[in-house]
Amino acid sequence: MFGIVGLLSACGSESADQPQQRPAALVTVEEIKRSDVELVREYPARVRGAREVEVRARVPGVLQKRVYREGAQVAESDLLFIIHPEPLRIVEEQTKAFRANALAELRQAEREWDRAQQLFDRGAISASERDRLNSQLDFARAGLAEADARLDEARLNLSYTQVRAPMAGSTSLEVLPEGSVLTVGALLTTITRQDIVHVLFALPEKDAAIQRASQLEDDGLSATVHLELADDSEYALPGNIDFTSSNIDSATGTITLRAVFDNPDRQLIPGQFVRVRIVLRRIEDEILVPAQGVGADAQGPQIYVVKDDLTVEKRSIVLGAIINDRQIIIEGLQPGERVVVNGQVGLRPGMEVKVTNDDANPSDALTSEGE
Repeated sequence: MFGIVGLLSACGSESADQPQQRPAALVTVEEIKRSDVELVREYPARVRGAREVEVRARVPGVLQKRVYREGAQVAESDLLFIIHPEPLRIVEEQTKAFRANALAELRQAEREWDRAQQLFDRGAISASERDRLNSQLDFARAGLAEADARLDEARLNLSYTQVRAPMAGSTSLEVLPEGSVLTVGALLTTITRQDIVHVLFALPEKDAAIQRASQLEDDGLSATVHLELADDSEYALPGNIDFTSSNIDSATGTITLRAVFDNPDRQLIPGQFVRVRIVLRRIEDEILVPAQGVGADAQGPQIYVVKDDLTVEKRSIVLGAIINDRQIIIEGLQPGERVVVNGQVGLRPGMEVKVTNDDANPSDALTSEGE
């Protein structure tokens, strides 16, 4: 009886002397591998017609007729308006008569000059008289040239009574109704080219610097943009940046950019709100980890690495840029290693951990084999 009691007492004493083992900390890990990543940003933007031309009257007169249908697509040189042509047609007839007079004067001057040369050769007229007739011929030639110019101007002004589209595009509402008295420069309508549109947006100064550096490295990458429409759908065709302002807006600290998009189906409408998505930078073949897994102490940036025996090692690292919440690691990690990305609070070097996002822990597998 005393022997049994003594044995139990000894066992109890031995158990009390052993320290209690701390439970393994629960962590989430990610295996390190080299990968590519893009720095993508979105910015609000507005659509604008690639070209917008104001159609104005080139001659005064009365607006006789509107030929086009408002809002319709027109081709270059299509007839849009007719300005009452009769006053300018009368001017054309007057200039024709003026030219006929100038031509008659020239022919008369040429005949007198021919006679003057014959008379001068026979000594019948003086040299001064001959020179006067020669000058008269020059004046007659100049008069005909002036008449020709007036006739050309009259014909040109008469052609302006037919107001034609300077380019292909969609028309706006008419500005003035038929019967209006027009002055030179009166606005009649506006034509907007919509098969190609411009999208204007602004980059913060910091993002603009990244975009500019990427453009020097890879012009095709940084110049390509995509659109997200107001209904959150993506526009099917990509665009290209064709203009970057050389000045920073001092009021907003941004730089204006313009992208060009093909718009064959007229899906994009001038004035429409959209969002521009642009790849500012592309990183290739780099080690990246979730930024939340990176910590720091007195020695600098550090991260916990899970070893094969499920203990952790605190590793000093050298950081690069942060791309879309992922931290580039320049030095300190190798592909294939596992780093703690969640649950690192309270960890100490050498502590045992239990990985919660692995199918099986290496230590569990070893235990099973041993059994």
